[in-house]
Amino acid sequence: MRKVLILDTTLRDGEQAPGYSMNQSEKVQMAKQLDRLGVDIIEAGLPVSSNEDYRATKAIAAAVQNAAVTAISRCVKADIQRTWEAIRKARHPRLHLFIATSEIHMEHKLNMTEEQVFETAAECVAYAKSLCDDVEFSAEDATRSDRAFLLRLFNRAIQEGATTVNIADTVGYATPTEMHELVSYLKSNLCDPSVKFSVHVHNDLGMGVANTLASIHAGADQVECTVNGIGERAGNVALEEIVMALHTRRDYYQCETNIDTKQIYRTCKLLTTMNGVGLAPNKPIVGVNAFAHESGIHQHGVLMSPQTYEIMKPEDIGIYRNQRVVLGKHSGKHAFADRIAELGYSMSEEAIVAAFERFKRLAERKKEITDKDMEALIGAGALAIRETYSLKSFVINSGPMISATAVVRLVRDGQEYEHVARGEGPIDASFKAIDRIVKMQAKLENWTMQAVTEGEDALGEAVCKITCNGHQVVGRGLSSDIVEASIRSYINAINKAVALEEQDQLLQEQEN
Repeated sequence: MRKVLILDTTLRDGEQAPGYSMNQSEKVQMAKQLDRLGVDIIEAGLPVSSNEDYRATKAIAAAVQNAAVTAISRCVKADIQRTWEAIRKARHPRLHLFIATSEIHMEHKLNMTEEQVFETAAECVAYAKSLCDDVEFSAEDATRSDRAFLLRLFNRAIQEGATTVNIADTVGYATPTEMHELVSYLKSNLCDPSVKFSVHVHNDLGMGVANTLASIHAGADQVECTVNGIGERAGNVALEEIVMALHTRRDYYQCETNIDTKQIYRTCKLLTTMNGVGLAPNKPIVGVNAFAHESGIHQHGVLMSPQTYEIMKPEDIGIYRNQRVVLGKHSGKHAFADRIAELGYSMSEEAIVAAFERFKRLAERKKEITDKDMEALIGAGALAIRETYSLKSFVINSGPMISATAVVRLVRDGQEYEHVARGEGPIDASFKAIDRIVKMQAKLENWTMQAVTEGEDALGEAVCKITCNGHQVVGRGLSSDIVEASIRSYINAINKAVALEEQDQLLQEQEN
């Protein structure tokens, strides 16, 4: 069966989208999860865009154990050199070059002729090859480019040493039929058929998945995608949708990937936790309604045989149907660690100890601890950060006839600080009290709350996004009390902002 390679660009193309930015520690954490997921190539960033992106790309290259690590660069020698410095320590480095090839891009963006683009690309691919054995060359806006020019350009890039060539449907303009025809034409006429052929598709017209699958059907060897389909404008093609389409319809596509599908759900969940942007309930594969059935006819069919209305099993992507009570307040750490392993998580002993402490606190307040509760507790630890401020206590006074008042007590370096504030509601008042304690100019951009499980004692997950000292950070809090969860999410965001401020000061001192 033919193997299709997965290049994940969540940390580059996905992270460029407004509201999806991640700091370095979050990027490294996400890269490690992508490595566990089994992606073949991780695109770590655009190192020349900023010193922060350069450092993050370098850290990812050092952290990833199995996947190849690439970073994208314009066809500019100085950019290529900078990009190579960022990824050269990776176990499997790849240089990824791109240049625009459509008439509208060459004229209005590059101010270059077709021949200038041709010669620039050839020269830069040759230079990249002198630095790195694995070179990918991409044609930006390829689907609006002259196909004869694309073929000539790709063959020249291959002659100069490119090992992968990629067409980008940069603005999501193509249709599935057009993609199939273009891929078939280019791939069948490459001067070296052993070179990998790749596609990078955007979703502006909602045809990203269809276009990518059409490309695979036409012979594409590699697809470039993002977790949850995040990306600029309408986003990129979603990794989980492509992988599960190939997995579910192996009979038709006769293709497979190296993805461990049981890691899909927790990968998608980790990303939403990091960026604070939830998924639509009807999101294919990982939306909360993806395996839910309300129609009586559907429910009856599923009860008789799940295959009547479910073409995939929840277990295939790491969602367990069984939401039974698995542990309680009298459970020990060994039983807890065993259940973590059963759920498919790999954690250090230190991380297990920290998660177990969170579990014991929750078990004192919640009668039934489900698998989803366990996953939420584990997820909280995945994004743990040093607690500059920790919550000691809070008191809320709120009602329809009075102004909400919050008294919040925090601890920093063993010293307790308390403040009181009024607000539009208990959460607003709590956040204002915290602001008075930490004395940081934080602006709340977004706040969301959702129940992790069902029932009156459901564990609540609060996510807040703040802008503080020029950084946009996301905080997360868990509790069966929604006010406490919200307060913890805000404190978590503040602690991240403090850590980033300290990092900025350290870097400034080093530069001076």
